[in-house]
Amino acid sequence: MTVLVVAASLLVGVSLGVLGGGGSILTVPILVYLAGQDTKEAIATSLFVVGVTSLAALVPHARARRIRWRTGLLFGAFSMAGAYGGGRLAEYVPGTALLVAFALMMLATAVAMLRRPRRPRKRARPAHGDLPLPHIAAEGLVVGAVTGLVGSGGGFLVVPALALLGGLPMGVAVGTSLLVIAMKSFAGLAGHLAGVAIDWRLALIVTASAVVGSLAGGRLAGRIPQDALRTAFGWFVVVMGVFVLVQQAGAAVWSHPVTWAGLVAVLAAALAARRWRASGAG
Repeated sequence: MTVLVVAASLLVGVSLGVLGGGGSILTVPILVYLAGQDTKEAIATSLFVVGVTSLAALVPHARARRIRWRTGLLFGAFSMAGAYGGGRLAEYVPGTALLVAFALMMLATAVAMLRRPRRPRKRARPAHGDLPLPHIAAEGLVVGAVTGLVGSGGGFLVVPALALLGGLPMGVAVGTSLLVIAMKSFAGLAGHLAGVAIDWRLALIVTASAVVGSLAGGRLAGRIPQDALRTAFGWFVVVMGVFVLVQQAGAAVWSHPVTWAGLVAVLAAALAARRWRASGAG
């Protein structure tokens, strides 16, 4: 079991280094389904793991100048406030509800990433520009609250917020998101520690493995085309979101026709988004 946890933790680091997110999307299921932790302990532990790993993954991106420091620090500061509040609120929400909300948020974000046309928008922000403060404040508070509540480092929300809404190049959004993730993960952890005890031995093992993976992932990030990076991020989140929903739903839910109708609708929407992107590229 320990070998599986270490191997999966390496993948957490690679995900953070390459995609600028996905760390908690993987870490929470690893801790729940492989390490046997309960949901709330896994959520708190994942925030520590992802916070430390994001700092390590930040190094190669900083050397390659793929970080917008002002935007990242301000976004992170507002996110920390939201994350602490979300972490305190999570104490009063059932664990199953947190995981289901986590999965639904992942799927909604994936749709936003996959629907974006490949051709650049005319309103795209210059590579050296920063987002306006009100924009940063609003997005930071919302993303931070979700981070603290469901135990996600928030890369799967921060990257789309910076790339889709803020107009930053995808590579810069990935690097900048790591700074934001580290800041608000630690803030969310502070909120959870009031009511959750962490197995620090396991947390350190997972963190060390993830850090190694993040350094490798950071080196790969600059070599992957922007559109391919965005598409990979979107489909990765879809897979993990469906996995968490499958694990949380009972047999009665999956035997209901409404469930299958919803899955067919999601698949049809994903295929339509893919065709839309292909026509946009042409």
